[in-house]
Amino acid sequence: MVNTLPAGIELRRETVPVPYRTALATMTERNAAIGTGHTTELIWLLEHPPVYTAGTSAAEAELIDPRFEVVEAGRGGRYTYHGPGQRICYVLLDLKRRARDARGFVHALESWMIETLGDFGVRSWRSDGRIGVWTQDIDGREAKIGAIGVRIRRWVTMHGFAVNLDPQLADFEGIVPCGISDYGVTSLARLGKTVDADAWDRALLARAGAFLSRLDEACGREAAE
Repeated sequence: MVNTLPAGIELRRETVPVPYRTALATMTERNAAIGTGHTTELIWLLEHPPVYTAGTSAAEAELIDPRFEVVEAGRGGRYTYHGPGQRICYVLLDLKRRARDARGFVHALESWMIETLGDFGVRSWRSDGRIGVWTQDIDGREAKIGAIGVRIRRWVTMHGFAVNLDPQLADFEGIVPCGISDYGVTSLARLGKTVDADAWDRALLARAGAFLSRLDEACGREAAE
């Protein structure tokens, strides 16, 4: 796939699952190198073998059935699941070159997901008090289709978001996903949408420019203030 991102942002796209610990070590090293100006920014698309990851606010009681390895991720948030059929976008950007606005960054990530899901006919939204992206499930109830977890070190971002294309949804039952027990988890496949990783990546990258423009616009507003 041709890199359509602006110069200075590397696109890395994996076609086989990457172990979570390997990805975390790579992100941590890359985050530090971006911060010191020794390498370019990165958008990294991939999947992981089944794993539960614990954010900095993870509560032990929310780990119900640790059927997979549990890894402390160092990101914000609580427990989440990653596995085949869930497409992840890790975003490593230098916000010193944009707006030093953590909330605005997360909002831009949410918009990126919501708009890309819309390209596949899935209406989704933010929900006050609940992190992530939500949609109407086949039973008519609200359910999570996209998760977000980020870390910002010296204004360089790492981690990112995950969208459920066609994962084993039963694997989420080993945890209370993101600490929210009153709502379920759904996927594009459950909603009747057949979307593989290649199709998702292409649609997501087609909207990368709009995502980056939001960060640039936020930077302009910050400078004006």
